[in-house]
Amino acid sequence: MTIWDALIQGIVQGLTEFLPVSSSGHLSLVQYFTGNSGETGAMFSILLHLGTLIAVFIAFRKTIWELIVEAFAMLGDIFRGKFSFKTMNPQRRMIWMLLLSLVPLLFFVLIKDVYSSVASDNDIVVEGVCFVVTGILLLLSDKLGSGKTDMATMRPRDALAMGIAQGIAPLPGISRSGSTVATGLLMGLDRSYAVTFSFIMGVPAVLGANVLELGDALGEPFPLSMSVVLVGVLAAVVFGLLAIKMVQWLIHTDKYKYFGYYTLILGAAAIIIGLVEWKSGHWIQRMLLG
Repeated sequence: MTIWDALIQGIVQGLTEFLPVSSSGHLSLVQYFTGNSGETGAMFSILLHLGTLIAVFIAFRKTIWELIVEAFAMLGDIFRGKFSFKTMNPQRRMIWMLLLSLVPLLFFVLIKDVYSSVASDNDIVVEGVCFVVTGILLLLSDKLGSGKTDMATMRPRDALAMGIAQGIAPLPGISRSGSTVATGLLMGLDRSYAVTFSFIMGVPAVLGANVLELGDALGEPFPLSMSVVLVGVLAAVVFGLLAIKMVQWLIHTDKYKYFGYYTLILGAAAIIIGLVEWKSGHWIQRMLLG
């Protein structure tokens, strides 16, 4: 993998991790047509996800810091016997909702090998189907999703629903941000809070998934140079921040639905091209790779 390949993939990861179009799906398409699929591509994707996590910490640093401070205060109240669910402030309620959103992931961890096999195979039909699913979910949430639930009023069922959406999201073509924000909107969350909760709930989930994947890779020779890794991760951070700002603007406009149309069209194209590749023995991929 060249530095140019790393830069392109870092930009794609940074933009598509937070825009509701699926970073894993776009990375899978880029890696397929540049010949970087397989274990090397999967390992680099993990590192790029760490870059976008840094972007989340930077963009939501105020809220994340408030939650960390409140978490320690809550632990102190628990040890002193002063904690009460009935008198929780909004920050404490959000902490409990974030913890609850992680519960569904316990099941999805058991099938993580299925996600890895789909991400590292030399095929794009599954990605196409998942893009179509993302498009449908985005259009439904734009049409039906509207509410006022916020940090102080979020319900356990809202957190569980968003957690299930996040558990399905590692499939390439299912947008993590798109599926969780859309689910939040369908559950009645306020638009701004749906974005904030979605991005912050992704931090422990993505970090945990990356730790598991990196643990599996320990002891194996690392196929990428440090310069390639740094360029890719830095690009993911910078363009991730730009994408977060863009989503915060788009969610309050009537333009969010256009990502639904985009993923529907991209999904249909990926399915058609993938079927042609099956029949032709990957003729398009071989032509692009020279």
